[in-house]
Amino acid sequence: MRVISGKYKGKVLKSPSSDNIRPTGDKVKQALFTKLQFFVNDSVVLDLFAGSGALGIEALSRGAKKVFFVDKDARSIKLLKENLKGLDGEHKVISCDYLKALDLVDQQCDLIILDPPYASGVYDGALQKIYDLNLLNDEGIIVCEHPNSLQINTPFEVFDAKRYGTVTLTYMQHKKN
Repeated sequence: MRVISGKYKGKVLKSPSSDNIRPTGDKVKQALFTKLQFFVNDSVVLDLFAGSGALGIEALSRGAKKVFFVDKDARSIKLLKENLKGLDGEHKVISCDYLKALDLVDQQCDLIILDPPYASGVYDGALQKIYDLNLLNDEGIIVCEHPNSLQINTPFEVFDAKRYGTVTLTYMQHKKN
């Protein structure tokens, strides 16, 4: 697993040795950041269910101003902190359940990446809490990585969805009036 582009291009990230952490594949990560390439620079990013931190670190590498990394699994947090060693840029690691963690995010985000364990059943609840707390700024984007079979119910407007094998990236924003 490597950083694809930007300041840390080529940096090797430690991979999980556990099946509990499912890193986003390089093809999917490349697609996500190609689509958002002009959006990430100088942004505030929330990497919710961060795992190894690969997506948030990619955002830092591409010029994100700040990244919030959230995960509750102790192994994920340890791996994430190892992967963050030697990287500059403002970041905050929040180690607790996502519902509590969202209360600790102290500013609106430009980009929210939502990639929980596929069978967790938390997509709808996480999106509703993000909406209720107004964590996405008016022009912000949420990207959800999920299995193709999952139907997401969201208070946000879906403006794009792309399939990559068995995985879909769904892009959302605030509904336009």
